[in-house]
Parts: sequence; structure tokens; C-alpha cells
Amino acid sequence: MLPPEPVSEELAQCVAELRKLPGAGSVRWMAREDWHFTLAFMAEVGEEAVPELCERLERAARRTRPFPLRLRGGGRFGGRALWAGAGGAVAELRILAGRADAAARKAGLTMEEHRAYRPHLTLARSRGEADFRPYVEALTAFEGTPWTVPELSLIRSSLPTSGVPGERPRYEVVGRWALGGGAPAPERAG
Repeated sequence: MLPPEPVSEELAQCVAELRKLPGAGSVRWMAREDWHFTLAFMAEVGEEAVPELCERLERAARRTRPFPLRLRGGGRFGGRALWAGAGGAVAELRILAGRADAAARKAGLTMEEHRAYRPHLTLARSRGEADFRPYVEALTAFEGTPWTVPELSLIRSSLPTSGVPGERPRYEVVGRWALGGGAPAPERAG
């Protein structure tokens, strides 16, 4: 799920301040255009599974009404990842995440063991252990403008293959489905 451009701009201003903190150069910051909420991580998805997966994700989107969300606060996964959190209708976001996970399982994909969904948008990663506590503290007061989530997106990540230091994964929107069965959202530029 992708945040709208004005929301990404607010977060980008906050991240610009985070990047001024001591130690910020030792972590790998996610590119703004790659910011997204992962609802269900699907690992490897063969091309033959994509049509059924898309059909099932469309059904999941149709069963979910648009809902209000905002970026709020942040946290960390140990010393490996820094993230921005979500506020607003987080219960509805969790329901949509559960439906996306179920769609993938029903399409025959092997999924990680089921665990409670923690809504987050990854901002930075570290190969080794990093002390993200100052960044989490700085994110505590962050509260973005609310928006209405209009769609569910399927995003493919392609891991670096060249071996060039600093190369990053590439993210590509494969499909979009309007929540509640409305008209599909227009493609995002970029």
C-alpha cells in the first residue's frame, strides 16, 4: 500500500531531519519512491501464480471499504530496521493485511508463519546492529496528515544482482485494485 504524495512529502521532511542525527550515515536509507506498507510478504512468486494471486487480491480489495489512515510515530526492529508507524483506522488496515495474506495462501503461495501484523513503513536498514533509539525518539512526535486509503497494490521487489556496492532493491507496482470495488486508481507517476 502506497502513501499519497503529500503524505510522503511530510515524511520526507521528517526523514531529512533524522538524517542529520549522529550515525545517520552508517545506515541505508530507503528511497522515498520505495516507501510502502507491506501487508503480506510473499517472498518468491512465480509468474504462473500471478494471475490467480491478482484475482484473489482484487476480491480482498472489493471486500474492504476505503478507510482513514495517517503516518504516526515510529519504531525499530532490533538494530536492523527503522520504520514509521500508522495511526487512524489501524484495525481496518490489519483486516486488509489479513485478507492479502489469505489471498496469497489461497493462490498457493508459501507464506511465513502467521504472526500479528505490525503496520509500518520502512525508512532505513542496517546490515549490522545499529542504534536506532535516537531516531525512534525523534519520530515519537511525528503525526502526518490523514488520508483515505483508496486501493490495494501488489508490489514486486527485485533484489540487486549486479554486486555493485550500494545497489538497492527495485520496487514495481504490478497491480492496483480499488477498495470497495470502486474504479481503479490512476497509475502513480514515477
